[in-house]
Amino acid sequence: MKKRNKLKILNDPIYGFITIPNELIFDLIEHKYFQRLRRISQMGLSYLVYPGAHHTRFHHALGCMHLMQKAVRVLRFKGVDISEEEEEALYVAILLHDIGHGPFSHAMEHSIVNEINHESISLMFMEKINKEFNGSLTLAIRIFKGEYHRNFLHQLISSQLDMDRLDYLKRDSFYTGVSEGNINSERLITMLTIVNDELMVEEKGIYSVEKFLLARRLMYWQVYLHKTSLVAENLLIRVLQRANELVDRGVKLKGSRALTFFLENKIIAENFTSEVLETFARLDDYDIISAMKEWSTSEDFVLSTLSSMIIDRDLLKIKIKKKPFQKNKKEKYIKEFTEKYEITDEEARYFVFDGTISNQAYHPNKQNINILYKSRKIVDIVKATDQFNLEALSKPVTKYFMCYPKYKH
Repeated sequence: MKKRNKLKILNDPIYGFITIPNELIFDLIEHKYFQRLRRISQMGLSYLVYPGAHHTRFHHALGCMHLMQKAVRVLRFKGVDISEEEEEALYVAILLHDIGHGPFSHAMEHSIVNEINHESISLMFMEKINKEFNGSLTLAIRIFKGEYHRNFLHQLISSQLDMDRLDYLKRDSFYTGVSEGNINSERLITMLTIVNDELMVEEKGIYSVEKFLLARRLMYWQVYLHKTSLVAENLLIRVLQRANELVDRGVKLKGSRALTFFLENKIIAENFTSEVLETFARLDDYDIISAMKEWSTSEDFVLSTLSSMIIDRDLLKIKIKKKPFQKNKKEKYIKEFTEKYEITDEEARYFVFDGTISNQAYHPNKQNINILYKSRKIVDIVKATDQFNLEALSKPVTKYFMCYPKYKH
């Protein structure tokens, strides 16, 4: 049998050529669990606002691995000792860090399964793959969980300046066309250094970090928390909520086997078994889209209307304010809607709802981004910068939204 060439080169629109460093990484990329990420959109329903935002978790994971290769090269050049085992474990951990995402990424995190986040599911996938690969992911899993004694390795995967953030800001900015998010991830990586096992940034990288935090804030307001995306994602959650409610009442809904399983069974952390994980691995964006196409002709007014709104991009109206809405406003919209369509108050609440959104670009008490001065003094970025707005970026900003139907008079 002809041996396959496992040292492939991939072409990425952002970084150019990405090399697959070794056979283990190649085999992980080839694995069906990883290939599933081609069918999970990176930015949920943001393509309803930014038509180019059709990139997937697959793109993102490969981009993160590419940046990790750069980080390893830079740190080794600066004299940081990283063994070959640790290097490989870093690539494995960053490659698989998002493998547990469900359909439409964050939008449906608590709609398919309850009380279990995508990080926990990623870990379950990693542990399952580790058995197939005879334990060769063990070190990667320890680093991913933060249980390995060298803390900076975990920080490269999960911190306020990790390879995940450095890739998604640049990638999402590229695919949406929102240039405010375009950070110089290469320069940021070049400025990284390690002191006492902690990841930090050299003094001359201060401005790059400032730009990174500002880009993060702007991307949240302009892209991730864009009002139209917000409406679409809330509708998607409500579609699944209504489908669950109908199935509980004994209504038969058309859907793929995997989706039907999760509609018929309440899955929480305790009963998320290996078999459930296998079913979850067959679930992706396509299941949800095809179900909504079917459900848009359902006899149930709520399910068919919600599904059609997303499929046809005829969404609810939304208002966003700095102060909470008056309660009577919401009740007024509900009353109007119940009268117009002769539905119950409870059903109308699927179409009239409120909530809050919050944006905090930097968390000063959570794995700080530290700056290393030439004098070897270490200072948190907020204190190191002469930019007043960085202090503002570290305070959460909360806004209030209300969604309600638009009427065609």
